[in-house]
Amino acid sequence: MPYFHIFLWDGENDDHVNAHGISAEEFEYVVLNTRKSDLSRSSGRPIVIGETASGRRICCVYEIFDEIYCYPITAFDVE
Repeated sequence: MPYFHIFLWDGENDDHVNAHGISAEEFEYVVLNTRKSDLSRSSGRPIVIGETASGRRICCVYEIFDEIYCYPITAFDVE
């Protein structure tokens, strides 16, 4: 599980995640509550697949700046 606790949201990444119908709250919940992360095959960034509090399965891609800061990149539904 990640150790960071501050997600850096700006207009760009917030809009990108929301364009896929996923809220910032859902993104953060999945990233912080999924026990295993991997690396994206396409970007090499950390990626997690998990369930939101409501049971929706999503995939979240992000960058880690250090042990405190995380920058969300994108998220999408897992089919």
